[in-house]
Amino acid sequence: MDALREFFGEYISFVWLAVMIAFFWFFLIRPQQKQQKSRSQMLSGLKKGDKILNHGGIVGTITEVKEDQLTVRIADKTEVVMVRDGISKVLSK
Repeated sequence: MDALREFFGEYISFVWLAVMIAFFWFFLIRPQQKQQKSRSQMLSGLKKGDKILNHGGIVGTITEVKEDQLTVRIADKTEVVMVRDGISKVLSK
């Protein structure tokens, strides 16, 4: 029993370090990576006709898609140019 305590006594700090790293990985880093991946897929999948919401709260419909820019109709005869990163979410397809 004493030999077991001595063995774990020497390595307990390494065990706690491994537990903390696993905790941060599964509860902080991994969910953030999943969220970034889904956002990247959403932004790359934008197409003409999608109804979107930008970070400023403006709702509009995509009328033209270029490489990094979108032309969005926000009202009758009113179109604005936005960058893809400014899109918060797609409301409907």
